[in-house]
Amino acid sequence: MEPALELVSKRTKRETPATVPNVIPFETPTPMMLLSMAVQQGADLEKLSKLMDLQERWESNEARRAFVQALTAFKSNPPRLEKNRTVSYQTNKGVTCYKHATLDHVAEVLGMELAKHGLSFRWTIHQEEKRIAVTCILQHALGHSETVTMSGPLDESGQKNALQQAGSSVTYLQRYTLLAATGMSTSEDTDAAPKTEAVSELTTDQLGRYIAQIQKAADMPALSQAFNSAYQSSRNQDDRAAIIEAKNQRQRELTRG
Repeated sequence: MEPALELVSKRTKRETPATVPNVIPFETPTPMMLLSMAVQQGADLEKLSKLMDLQERWESNEARRAFVQALTAFKSNPPRLEKNRTVSYQTNKGVTCYKHATLDHVAEVLGMELAKHGLSFRWTIHQEEKRIAVTCILQHALGHSETVTMSGPLDESGQKNALQQAGSSVTYLQRYTLLAATGMSTSEDTDAAPKTEAVSELTTDQLGRYIAQIQKAADMPALSQAFNSAYQSSRNQDDRAAIIEAKNQRQRELTRG
């Protein structure tokens, strides 16, 4: 008698996937976290002092990074600064006429746009005899700031009294330090008549260097050389007017001895 065949039922076993443990994201401890832990553990005063110094350096670095990011965002879509005022006056060589952006216009436009990125500005003024130094401070809400300083003589052009001379120089220096601190420049009015040829315009830093060379001229030949170099560097009327003004002021200083 043949043995009965046994049918063995094989149950296919499915492999159960291994359970993936929950991954807890690792957070780099900040100096403040370390300081809090040290306080809880009863750390001594020396250790706490070192952690506090570390926290201050960390906050300073974070503020600097925020400043750079904010200024980069501002520069990615900068406002347009129109030259909103025309100046015209008679000189020995004829009529001088140019356009420039007034301080109130520049400050208002830049102030509104900078505020959107947590940035603000202010000035400090220092006067020593007949020279005035203006510093523009560009600051982020977290505290980091950077400065630009320019100096110049009193504006003795025209019939200004002493206070008006100082006020004119301060206004001029405030405008240019603010433009330099934000890396901005003014542009011609879009409604102005088209020009037959391109007009080269100096950057604020370039113009500032040329004017500084004029202001430091030791004698009349050096002044003439510095002036000619600066004047020929740009065909923009606003730049040239500023260069002429600086030359005239230095010429008066050298003449008086």
